[in-house]
Amino acid sequence: MSDHSVVQKPTDITIPSTSLWAKLPMIGGVAAAVGLGATLAGAMGAGRDRAMFSYLWAYEVALSLALGGLGWVMIDHVARSGWSAVIRRIPETMAVTLPLFAVLFIPIATLGFHSLYPWSHETDEILLRKRWFLNDGFFFGRAAVYLLIWAGLSWFFHSNSVKQDEATDPAARDVITRRMWKMAAPGIILWAFSLSFAAIDWLMSLQPHWYSTIFGVYFFAGAILSFWAFTVLVSIGLQRAGVLKQAITAEHFHDMGKLVFGYTVFWAYIAFSQFMLIWYANIPEETIFYIVRLEGAWKWVSYGLPVAHFAVPFLFLLSRHMKRSRLMLGAAAGWTLVMQCVDLYWLIMPNFGAHHGEGGHEVHFAPNWTDATAFIGIMGAFLAVFGYFLKKNRVIAINDPRLEESLAHENY
Repeated sequence: MSDHSVVQKPTDITIPSTSLWAKLPMIGGVAAAVGLGATLAGAMGAGRDRAMFSYLWAYEVALSLALGGLGWVMIDHVARSGWSAVIRRIPETMAVTLPLFAVLFIPIATLGFHSLYPWSHETDEILLRKRWFLNDGFFFGRAAVYLLIWAGLSWFFHSNSVKQDEATDPAARDVITRRMWKMAAPGIILWAFSLSFAAIDWLMSLQPHWYSTIFGVYFFAGAILSFWAFTVLVSIGLQRAGVLKQAITAEHFHDMGKLVFGYTVFWAYIAFSQFMLIWYANIPEETIFYIVRLEGAWKWVSYGLPVAHFAVPFLFLLSRHMKRSRLMLGAAAGWTLVMQCVDLYWLIMPNFGAHHGEGGHEVHFAPNWTDATAFIGIMGAFLAVFGYFLKKNRVIAINDPRLEESLAHENY
């Protein structure tokens, strides 16, 4: 840390009422109403099955952002991280949207359950052996547990962080800080297990004959990567609105760029490990996942992901200068988020064709208008809640004990 005798706390820590950020709850709410209305209307007609696959995809895109934010908040507390104190409120606000996903799960549990999950109405010898785990009651019971864990953890850390802002007594602030530190370690364990099992239940069981022992880690890697890319874009957007200009410097963007770069490599490592292990084992129950994605137009998505999701951002973010430039880092973050959406689309959508009797292993690549409406609706709902809490509270944890260190942070 550089030798600063006095570090001034930033004053640009609230959303101006004239800013577009202040209107985000309204904009997101309108988008949610229009998008969700159109998607659910489509789900009521002949296109129900396709609409629900679109809905699940958009749900997982937004959920990965919120879960990535929650995970990082707890990692931050466990590590007693100093540099990131200035941006901690952003992931806290992303995480506090998680109770919303309990409401958004209702269409999946009602309209989409049988359309999405063939094990719910089909049976064969393999599915009979998995019936102890893949049955309706246990599935919904686990879903309720996941959603309760996420809602409880997100609310605990967000509410205590806001209380820390308001506390005037140093002793009271210390009690709140230590409460969050103590909860972070067991919270990470709960978060890791619930995230992994939710990925198995809601994504891997779309193709119930297939299994991967590192699928939960694959989803985790994508969630953390999405979170960091989104945080970069929010930080840049807030500064353009005149917020946090004193707090978030090129030093912080440099570190955020390192983490986008690092988790890009981690995602690629897990993706390659999963493919390699399945390829050389050559077990039919495992290889079917890749076979349906290496036929027809889907093969171009499969071949393109390693290049577009790994090689391009890897080479782009190698340079120190790229990570310290808001424009270049913002472009990389935006590209990364798009690639994460494509990756989740690649995980989910081939199962629609596989469920609906397309001949052989080839499953057609067929985007649908409900993809757009579901994405607009669910991301609109996410941004409405995110914007509400961002506007309601300070956008920096002003009484974090590590804030002074964070404000004076420098890379070496």
